[in-house]
Amino acid sequence: MPDTKITTKEAIMMFVTVIVSHTIVSLPSTILQNTKSATILNIIYVSILALIFAYLVYVLLKNFGGKDIMDIADYLGGRTLKIIVGTVLITYFVTGSGILLRNFCEGLKIIYFSNTNIVFIILVFIIAICITNTFEFSSNMKAISIFLPFVIASVVLLFIGNIQNFSLQRMFPILGEGFVNTFITGLGNIVAFGGISCLYLLPPLLKEPEKFKKIALSSIGFSAVYILLCTSTILFMFPFFFNVDEALPLYTAASYIEFGSFFQRLDAIFLLIWMLEICCYLSLASQFAILSFKKIANLRISKPLAFVIPLLIFAVSLLPKTFADSRFLEDVIYKYIIIVVIFILGFLLLVLANLKRKVKEGLNLKK
Repeated sequence: MPDTKITTKEAIMMFVTVIVSHTIVSLPSTILQNTKSATILNIIYVSILALIFAYLVYVLLKNFGGKDIMDIADYLGGRTLKIIVGTVLITYFVTGSGILLRNFCEGLKIIYFSNTNIVFIILVFIIAICITNTFEFSSNMKAISIFLPFVIASVVLLFIGNIQNFSLQRMFPILGEGFVNTFITGLGNIVAFGGISCLYLLPPLLKEPEKFKKIALSSIGFSAVYILLCTSTILFMFPFFFNVDEALPLYTAASYIEFGSFFQRLDAIFLLIWMLEICCYLSLASQFAILSFKKIANLRISKPLAFVIPLLIFAVSLLPKTFADSRFLEDVIYKYIIIVVIFILGFLLLVLANLKRKVKEGLNLKK
């Protein structure tokens, strides 16, 4: 587990990887379902709010000298609160990974493996996670550094290759179903930046902790451009009655690309790249869960957990009985988990810890 510090570049890529993985599965269609023709305006809006939120997280964390959210919970409420926060984080990472894995594998089953039991498809990824968890944290960071540029390049090519299929009229009316839907109820689309969860655990892992602010803001900026690119591709290509429950919407868009007879079946190449990226994300989430458990249990050895956490992810991925159930879990249940854990609980802990710190400093000054 993270015995090796990570660079600023690796930290940014790690953050973006979390967001990229969800866009590969169903995030673009979920966002479009919420805001329709106002999606581009809404993404710009929630991106600005995410930047502000990330900056506030940076301001609140910098007062604790490289400590993560569990260390801060320990400072605020002792070991009991640290265990509660650690358990919540483990549940968050395991649940999110299991739901995403199930939805991605459902997409693979529909596209290529219609006669294969979903359990066997999921097991391939679980085995991959178990193997990667036996390596150091930095090894996964290096894998992310290799695969993420290919994923971003595939989405850029997806956008450029489909320009001829775009209908820009689909972005009008620009306010979609109205101001309230775009800016009030549409605020829920900020869950697209669930990668902010990484910021809470990042400070102790950095080689250059003084660049935490750069990491936080740059990660949000890159992610915002990426999300805008993905959602714009789907928005301009498909009408609003496009089935938002369709598996892997970006794959559907990839199947429309035509670059002549030489470049055929680019969608299959894209899917291979995305599979590798999903593996990187699952390993990353698994290792964060292991890190959280090590902290609350004061463990030095984590090798047994390298297999336990993937098995928990496997169990969660099998909970939905149908594809509709797994989509409901991702679009509704997991959405509220992100809001509560990342944007409410985590932020509240930082605020209270900073208040406690100021009160202590004030009392010391009086003495």
